Amino acid sequence: MAAHAFEMGASFFGEPQSSFLSARRVCELLGVTQAELAKLIGVARNTLTARSGARKVDAALSPVVRILAMASEMAGNENRAAIWFKHQPIPGWAGKTAYDLVGEGKADKVLAYLEAVRSGVYA
Repeated sequence: MAAHAFEMGASFFGEPQSSFLSARRVCELLGVTQAELAKLIGVARNTLTARSGARKVDAALSPVVRILAMASEMAGNENRAAIWFKHQPIPGWAGKTAYDLVGEGKADKVLAYLEAVRSGVYA
């Protein structure tokens, strides 16, 4: 099921005529600047727009897109998922949101939380 969520996310967040994810589309959905997104995913801002950085950006964006795809599947749409990602504290993380945790390099913890919730286990 997680593969399905990623495929859905990759198609929604894909760059037209490219196999890479679109930082621009992620920025638009989250309502953040490219500088804010670059900081969130741990790449230099210039890397987001450089063709030579496409693979690096794709790898760094991939966990965010997986989180947003899974959250949108559960919340009903991408806009609700974006609101959740930025504003809803995740239980057990001292009021931190998915955005906060991703910024700390803990995207895997957010994905594990979403998997647990989807499986019916509430953290």
